[in-house]
Amino acid sequence: MSSPALRRLAESIVARPLLAAGVAVLLVAGSAMIPASAVASDAFAGKPTVVLVHGAFAESASWDRVTSRLLARGYAVVAAANPLRSVKVDGAYVGDLVDSIKGPVVLVGHSYGGNVITVAATGRGNVKALVYVAGLAPDVGETAAALSGKFPGSTLGETLAAPVVLADGSKDLYIQQDKYHAQFAADVTAADSKSMAATQRPITEAALNEPAQSAAWKTIPSWFLYGSKDKNIPPAAHAYMAARAKAREVVQIEGASHVVMISHPDALVKLIEHAAAQTAL
Repeated sequence: MSSPALRRLAESIVARPLLAAGVAVLLVAGSAMIPASAVASDAFAGKPTVVLVHGAFAESASWDRVTSRLLARGYAVVAAANPLRSVKVDGAYVGDLVDSIKGPVVLVGHSYGGNVITVAATGRGNVKALVYVAGLAPDVGETAAALSGKFPGSTLGETLAAPVVLADGSKDLYIQQDKYHAQFAADVTAADSKSMAATQRPITEAALNEPAQSAAWKTIPSWFLYGSKDKNIPPAAHAYMAARAKAREVVQIEGASHVVMISHPDALVKLIEHAAAQTAL
């Protein structure tokens, strides 16, 4: 679909918000090939663009329930296809995407996507808010692996499949499909979890052990949301990172798993709207 056609589609969503949920999947599925400027058009004037960055063992469709709700509320949304290769590479990729967007941006990161937005937002004046969704918010020199293991409770390691060794010697990591539901998405349906397990995107082992080179939460306001039953990143780690970042708002969802954006999309959309209000200040 051409950019003009996509622009007309986006404008029709704003004009008729009841259609937003029906076309959200189309926009998200094509997000990797849609220039951000084509989505963040004048049709969305007055609201920031929300850029959603998925983490490891997930993909852009994990935001579908959030995307449809944001579109219905008149936000421009880009669900980025996070490469999951390295913090530096992934941060640069999302940073380039942000640079292409006119106007203010709210960056939202899930899980390892938190590492990525922490780096990507650095030095970019149009990023007005950071939202961490069961996400990691590293300081300079910290790694995803170290932060996840800083407090007891993570059981991710024992659910990983044998690494896939790539031609360059690097290793891709997946969660074993038969352990995915209990580990990653216990509060979504078994059928949905089975599909997610089959479509999960791997992350390199090196990315999880790569230190962050910057920490945008030190200068950009942040918001945090996570579940009390997160088995990937212990709730204590989330609370620690939120306190350290002096988060504007922290929401813990009782009983929610690591994919809190899927099981509780309304809570996340509410938090994103709180963060978006920051762009008007």
